[in-house]
Amino acid sequence: MTNQTKHLEAINTIKRKLQGKRLTYREIYNLMDEIAHDRLNNVVTTYFIAAGFQDGFTEEELFYLTKAMVETGTQLHFKGIVADKHSIGGLPGTRATMILVPIVAAAGFIIPKTSSRAITTPAGTADVMELFAPVNLTPEQIKKTVEEVGGCIAWGGHLGIAPADEIIINIEKEISFQFFDKIVMSIMAKKIAVGANHLTIDIPVGKTMKVQTKKQAEMIAEKFVHVGKRFDMKINVAINHTFEPAGRGIGVFQEALDVLRVLKQTDDRPIELEKRSLSLAEALLDLCFKSSHQTKKSNEVAKELLVSGKALQKFQEIVTAQGGRNIDRFMSFKPKAYKRTISARHGGVITEVNNLNVSAIAHILGAPKKRFAGMYLHKKRNEKVEKGEALLDIYAPNKYDLDEAEETMNMFPIFHIEKK
Repeated sequence: MTNQTKHLEAINTIKRKLQGKRLTYREIYNLMDEIAHDRLNNVVTTYFIAAGFQDGFTEEELFYLTKAMVETGTQLHFKGIVADKHSIGGLPGTRATMILVPIVAAAGFIIPKTSSRAITTPAGTADVMELFAPVNLTPEQIKKTVEEVGGCIAWGGHLGIAPADEIIINIEKEISFQFFDKIVMSIMAKKIAVGANHLTIDIPVGKTMKVQTKKQAEMIAEKFVHVGKRFDMKINVAINHTFEPAGRGIGVFQEALDVLRVLKQTDDRPIELEKRSLSLAEALLDLCFKSSHQTKKSNEVAKELLVSGKALQKFQEIVTAQGGRNIDRFMSFKPKAYKRTISARHGGVITEVNNLNVSAIAHILGAPKKRFAGMYLHKKRNEKVEKGEALLDIYAPNKYDLDEAEETMNMFPIFHIEKK
C-alpha cells in the first residue's frame, strides 16, 4: 500500500466513524499509524476526536484502538510482575503517584512509571518529578533504572510510547477537551506499552472533577476492566469520592514539597494525601501479592514502608538513578516568586472547595510553566475560619499575575464559607 493510499484510507476511516459506522482493526491501525507518523494534519485529527466524542466506541473498537496505539510505538518488556498505577486526573494538588511508586518498589516489585505533563491541572507528575531528576529518559535508560532500583518516574511523551496518543493529547490540550473512551484507551495503551501486567486505576469523582457521578465512574471502570482482560492484565479500579485536593500545595514546586513532607513523615504533612497514596498502594500491592502467592497484608506493608523511611530511601534511589541530586535540599528551598496571603472576609466553616477554580487560578498565576507559581491552601473543607485568617498563599513570577489571580478569585472563589 502506497503512502498516498494509506493517507486516503485514514481520512475515509474518519468519515466512516463520523457516519456512525463500526471500524475494523485494519482501519484503526492504519489511522493510528498515520497520526503517529504525523501524516495527518491537526484539523483532520480533530475530526476523529470529535467523531469519538459524538458516538463513542464499541468495546471491540476500544480494544482495537488501544492495541493499535501500542503497536505503532515503542514497547518495553520486563520479566515477571510489572506494577503500575494511573489516575484519570483532573484533581489538582494530589501527587499520590510519587509516593506510591517508591512504596511499591520498596516492597520488591518493579514499577516503570511513565507519567504525563499537566493537561488540565496546574502540574503533572512528570512536571513535579522533573524538579528532582531528569524525566526525559530513553527506553534504555528506563530499563537500566528499573533494573537498578526497581522503579522510575519518567515522562511518557519522550519515549515514543503510543505516539498517536501524544499527538491527540496535544490537540485536546489546545481545545481543553477530553472524553472518557479516549481517556481509557490512552491510559491502557501506555500501561501495556511499558509492559505493565498489574494495574490500579484511580477515578476521582465529584461535581468539579472530570467524572462527576458514581454512575459515570462505574461505566468507565467497566471499560478499563474489559480492556485489561483482553490484554491478560490484573486490574482493579478505585472510585474515590473527591471534594478537594488531597494535598495543600498546588503547582509544581508546592506539590513537590507535599510529596517530600509525606515521604519524610513531617508533622505538617498533608494527611489526606498520605491516606490516598497508601490506599492506592495497598490496592496495587494486593494484586501483586496475590499473583506472587504471598500472604502479606498489603495495608500493613505499605504503611510500614512509609513510616520506617524505606519508601523515602527508595525515592532517593530512584532520583539518583535518574540523574538527580539529594532531595533534602528542597525542604529549605525558597520559591523564587512573589507571594501574597489571601484572608477570609468573614468567619464560618468551609463547606466547599471548587477544584475547577483552583486549577484556573493556578494557571493565571503561571502554573505549570512557571515552576514556582501556584498556591498553598491553609484551609480545607470542614475547617473553621475566622475573619481575617489566612485561607491560602498565592505565588507568581510577578505582581501583575498576583493581582489578576486575586481579582479572579473575587468572581470565581475557591472556598465557599458558610457563616455560623
